[in-house]
Amino acid sequence: MTSIEELRQQHEELRGQGLKLDLTRGKPSPEQLDLSNALLTLPGEGDFRGADGTDLRNYGGPDGLEELRAIFGELLHIPTAQLLALDAVTLPIMHGTIVNALLNGRPGGDGPWRDVKDVTFLCPVPGYDRHFTICEALGIRMIPVPFVDGGLDLVTIKRLVASDASIRGLWAVPTYANPTGYSFTEAEVTALVEMPSAAPDFTLMWDNAYAVHHLTDDELPVIDVLALAAAAGHPDRPIVFASTSKITFAGGGVGFVGGSPGTVAWVREYSSARNIGPDKINQLRHVRFLKDAEGVREHMRENRALIVPKFDAVFEILDARLAGAAEWTRPKGGYFISLEAGEGCATRAVALAKEAGIAVTAAGSPYPYGDDPRDSTIRIAPTFPSLADVRAAIDGLCTCILLAQAEHAAA
Repeated sequence: MTSIEELRQQHEELRGQGLKLDLTRGKPSPEQLDLSNALLTLPGEGDFRGADGTDLRNYGGPDGLEELRAIFGELLHIPTAQLLALDAVTLPIMHGTIVNALLNGRPGGDGPWRDVKDVTFLCPVPGYDRHFTICEALGIRMIPVPFVDGGLDLVTIKRLVASDASIRGLWAVPTYANPTGYSFTEAEVTALVEMPSAAPDFTLMWDNAYAVHHLTDDELPVIDVLALAAAAGHPDRPIVFASTSKITFAGGGVGFVGGSPGTVAWVREYSSARNIGPDKINQLRHVRFLKDAEGVREHMRENRALIVPKFDAVFEILDARLAGAAEWTRPKGGYFISLEAGEGCATRAVALAKEAGIAVTAAGSPYPYGDDPRDSTIRIAPTFPSLADVRAAIDGLCTCILLAQAEHAAA
């Protein structure tokens, strides 16, 4: 076992290297973005009409380009008529969805959520910090619900949803969740859409951000949550979100929202009040580039070839340096690895990494209000740096985690 003095010496040596390494956000690397460079010249001069002959340079088409919705409807198991292509990313769509519910209520509900005392969302944790930021910004109370044995704590979720009418929603990343990489099973999805709720408009905020972001040949199929919800008698319960942000250009793609016919009509109504129509030329260039659903799958296999060596490097180093000292997920898809550094160690490890020039997402960020009760979870995002930088950053982070653990044990 390495002594605390040796670990402090290793950390001092790290600090002396002048490192500037970044593991903070799950961003595509420049090489991944290069795969989509053809978008920069598309759709091309004179190419501005949709499949139905509509001039896409003008106003109109509030639902988005039908041919693009058909591509992603196939990938997400959503009928084209029940999928809208709106903003460039999904965060403003998710934010707007909740704002609309606060102001006007949801289909089948009992009025605006703003009239509900302490309107609340359940948040499986570790989870996606951007979801939690939306709730915090809008004054929505959050209840964290930790995963149990690698799965959803359905016992707690069912009990809370059935007994508390202030609980109006649950955040879900059903396939390759951020940051654990966990994917819901069909039994779990069925339970979520079937369970009784005290609130008549209880909502599943179903963020399929990583549905096609596979890391292995075992490509998990997207579960048809809308069909399961309809069969369960709760067709309006899920609202499905997805985007091309980590498929083509981050922030310069297309965001989608889908649901039951009633939910889509509700979304369409609030969208029409803030936007005369989406960027249909951008949507057309995506159609020309991706071509069809199989084109998306093939493009994502090219992305996978660039990403997998970085994930493999992370696992190799973690196995060598932290076996028995920490635990981490081994996702089959998505952009992240969730590492448990040990109770009381995450904040100190992240601070030590910062001192050494290694930027890591703030400890606590995968929890509502940034409050990890065990101070243990560290989110690793290996996609953006070069392979050499990933290796250097993870090796340095391991030193920081071991030092934080040694300090905690000595305290």
